[in-house]
Amino acid sequence: MPELPVRCAGIALRNPLLLASGIWGESGESLARAWTAGAGAVITKSIGSLPRPGYPNPTIESYERWGMLNAMGLPNPGIGEYPREIAVALGAGATVIGSIFGGDAEEFASLAVAMAKTGVCAIELNLSCPHAQGYGSEIGSDPAQVEEVVRAVTDAVPLPVIAKITPNAADPAGLAAAAERGGAAAVSAINTLRALAIDVELRRPILAHRLGGLSGPAIKPIGLACVWQIRERVRIPIIGVGGIASGQDVLEYLMAGASAVEIGTQVAFEGIGAFGRIGRELSELLERLGFARASDATGAAHFATG
Repeated sequence: MPELPVRCAGIALRNPLLLASGIWGESGESLARAWTAGAGAVITKSIGSLPRPGYPNPTIESYERWGMLNAMGLPNPGIGEYPREIAVALGAGATVIGSIFGGDAEEFASLAVAMAKTGVCAIELNLSCPHAQGYGSEIGSDPAQVEEVVRAVTDAVPLPVIAKITPNAADPAGLAAAAERGGAAAVSAINTLRALAIDVELRRPILAHRLGGLSGPAIKPIGLACVWQIRERVRIPIIGVGGIASGQDVLEYLMAGASAVEIGTQVAFEGIGAFGRIGRELSELLERLGFARASDATGAAHFATG
């Protein structure tokens, strides 16, 4: 059978299937369960400087076939409380990546220093939340701010830094290039797409915050396009995100240029058993297509098209 271990941003992963931030990441126990179920690494919820309650309900609208719309508002216990959850996951042997969000470069750097002390192997910067005012994509849509934040964090901590790229901008690949200039070890792409759902009976948006972020199968072609374009602009590794529900989805992202992927919405729908199933499907598909290693598939579609 093909070898599934890969390296991404200098991190040794037992397979390329990562638990995406925000899914099963509220507690150390849930992170540990995702690891035990077969995730190659687990990414925490996005953690801020202070506790944040998030938005009032309703915060999620699910669609059976094509995904999920959410506007959670970045709820989290704050960096002062969350390290104990990371300790639980690390105690289970998990490879843990810490996700953080902030309002400016200084706050990101301060959070990164605190997160680095917890024992995580890398830090993912949430530069792309589409529904939290003052955070996320408001910073992540500006290449100059992306470069500034990434440089501040890489100067502050010795860990690999992963910049999560928004699709809600004119040039996501340009944002990835800015992250590379700032010293990012990798980028993850994409985060959710800004979207809206309407309740026609009540004549108003379904989500309390009105606008939310769309994830799931509907955004996979957009995610693939962004990964493809980013691969042509940067030399650092890419983690593909968006609509991954099968082994073939993973392989498409790898061939588009990703070294690993993050899985979120499918885990929310199916549970953590998704990791084992998708891993088996990927292994079988790699073998059928003649790949000895998952890493051999990275960028294969670029090589074929010249």
